[in-house]
Amino acid sequence: MTKSEPILHLYNLDSDNVMAFSTTRHGGVSKGNYGEFNINPYSGDDIEDVEANKKSLCQLLGIDEDHLLMGHQIHKTEIRQIGKEFFLLSPETKRMILDGIDAIITDIPGTCIGISTADCIPVMLFDYAHKAIAAIHAGWRGTVDRIIGKTFIAMNKTFGCTPSDIKAIIGPGISLKNFEVGQEVYECFAKAAFCMDNISKFINGKWHIDLVECNRLQLVDLGINDKNIHVSGICTYDNIDDFFSARRLGIESGRIYNGIMVKD
Repeated sequence: MTKSEPILHLYNLDSDNVMAFSTTRHGGVSKGNYGEFNINPYSGDDIEDVEANKKSLCQLLGIDEDHLLMGHQIHKTEIRQIGKEFFLLSPETKRMILDGIDAIITDIPGTCIGISTADCIPVMLFDYAHKAIAAIHAGWRGTVDRIIGKTFIAMNKTFGCTPSDIKAIIGPGISLKNFEVGQEVYECFAKAAFCMDNISKFINGKWHIDLVECNRLQLVDLGINDKNIHVSGICTYDNIDDFFSARRLGIESGRIYNGIMVKD
């Protein structure tokens, strides 16, 4: 394996038709806190390194570079559906369409949609009946605003998805023991009607929130069978050698790309 070939953490969705993965820090050309593998162009990395890494990922996936999609995330709940007409647009128009987007849905085969994380929670959905997919960025703000539920509603309206046909993946993110928050963040979750006994602990004088469990419970509340929800169990803060963590490395550092694709 060459240095420039990305090493992926793969997920099993019990289907040969879909591929889901999270990138690791290994197998790219980025340097320093972006090393080695980063394809996020919004976090300060050298753009030539970003493009080289993106190219190698697309080669590994067997897709054209314009079929590897990622929004410019802003911790909101804006969702974008990608249809066939998207690929007829100019590069600048495509960038504008994906600006300010924290979740992407599509049913176009051969299109890898993904979101970028470095402690926030990535959630990927696959409807095996309709061959529709979603990639969702659930930071604490998106979690409070229930971005998962809003994304599923969009999938239901657009593709006819139902909870019984959904398989879900919760990828690498920060764990409860490492996600220390202030009282104001705790109050945001409490005011949003989360059961705080289930998702928080008071440790050494500070509140800690379990973002993974918050999002898992939202998937269950939608009616998705618990056996169809895969939780990676990877804490980005604890696994800094293999995954990026903004709390450990700072904001100017690399990002994990969490992608899902229905194959042609």
